[in-house]
Amino acid sequence: MTSLERVMTVIEGRIPDRVPTDLHNFLMAARMAGMPLSQCLQSGELMAESHLVAWRRFGHDMILVENGTTAVAQAMGSGIIYTDDQAPRVIDPVLKSLDDIDKLKIPDPERDHPLPEVLKAVSILRKELGDKVFIMGRADQAPMALAGAIRGHGQFFFDLGACEDSKVIDRLLDVCVEATTRYALALQKAGAHGTSIGEFGSDTISPSMYRRYALPHLQRFFSAMKKAGFPASLHQCGDTAAVLPEMVASGADILELDPHTDLRAAKEATRGKTSVLGMVDPANVLHRGTPALVEQKSREALEVLAPGGGFILGPGCALVPETPEENVQALIESAAKYGNYRPDGTLSPPGAS
Repeated sequence: MTSLERVMTVIEGRIPDRVPTDLHNFLMAARMAGMPLSQCLQSGELMAESHLVAWRRFGHDMILVENGTTAVAQAMGSGIIYTDDQAPRVIDPVLKSLDDIDKLKIPDPERDHPLPEVLKAVSILRKELGDKVFIMGRADQAPMALAGAIRGHGQFFFDLGACEDSKVIDRLLDVCVEATTRYALALQKAGAHGTSIGEFGSDTISPSMYRRYALPHLQRFFSAMKKAGFPASLHQCGDTAAVLPEMVASGADILELDPHTDLRAAKEATRGKTSVLGMVDPANVLHRGTPALVEQKSREALEVLAPGGGFILGPGCALVPETPEENVQALIESAAKYGNYRPDGTLSPPGAS
């Protein structure tokens, strides 16, 4: 199988030849290519070249293209700071008052910086790699996370608790869904094979707020992606156990989870319904650990999540720039060593022909 075929087989609920691999490595890729982050993350050409450098080194099945968590917020008018040691962040949220929701601009992905640069990176990668590799063009933030970025997270959390008219929050989230959907469809047009959005998890908002505000707007987004025939993933950090059923109900083709969520709980909730991407710790294992520890944790994830299909092995969140290359290589090699399938969906023992 090609890498694209391998990932699509998982998404479609079938059994591939082996478990595919993903690297959430846009920061690490820039470092590997010797590029300053502040320049790389604002240039489509540099973003594409950095991902090619990393892909030629590791040969992972999915390339996840993004420039951080502030792209749409910046395109909507928020002030962003770019540095050379971390991902960009919001320093001046655009929405100063909830009274101004109707004045918010829905960005044009082909005109409003930095979205055109990410589209350019996706287009270059698709021209270079064709249908060999699954190119995931991340559509940035899910509705509540985007609302936090354009309102200011502290202020948005205050709004959630203090606003007597919940329809005001719904109206803000409607704008965010529209902005994210438009960007996702532009990424599809640019050549991406799939997309992804990142939402607040239940470590950040209560499960009841997740059900009230996040879920219906996530369902609108993923419904639009299904209508467009565009596979889409939902990323959430932290322990998602309290909202795993809602994440499945969102309609996402993939749930991107980190190791704070119990492996067995994730498998039980998603079995036969959707797939999981993760769940190797990007900080304590891939960044600070050893190749032996990476192999151990990758094998543990494979043994729980891979049987019966529905699993893509990778870090649970973004890799920091300084992640050791030998640790990433150990993850890739673990999939090849421990992640091969028999036709019935069970894993072959290491070394079996």
